[in-house]
Amino acid sequence: MPQDELKNLVRIGKLKPEPPARAELEGLLRSGSLRLVDSRRTDISLESRFDLAYNATHALALAALRAEGYRAESRYLVFQCLQHTVGLSNAQWRVLDQAHRKRNLAEYEGELDVDEQLLEAMLRVARGVEKRVSSLVAE
Repeated sequence: MPQDELKNLVRIGKLKPEPPARAELEGLLRSGSLRLVDSRRTDISLESRFDLAYNATHALALAALRAEGYRAESRYLVFQCLQHTVGLSNAQWRVLDQAHRKRNLAEYEGELDVDEQLLEAMLRVARGVEKRVSSLVAE
């Protein structure tokens, strides 16, 4: 993984180095995986499914960052680091960026405007991140 980019984020105070803890990594992976399962349930609202998928992806992204030995205080930065921790593509990153913006509108302004297409795109990205993080945790 491109450690130079992560080290630069430490240098400017955006990330903090912290050795990974196996129990934390396993817990984050478990949390993300369980939320992903629940986000596929069609008997709950689209908004709840979106919330579950978003938080699942965040838990998995945080696990990836922690596996590399870093911690961030910003949710957005945790997502941004996915390109360095698990090789997330720009197209996949744009899905998470859109989801993050929609989540913030819901969280801070009470406006939740999500659709099935965004949810399905998020789930595809999240499943890919989950596979990569599972490999990191297994190492």
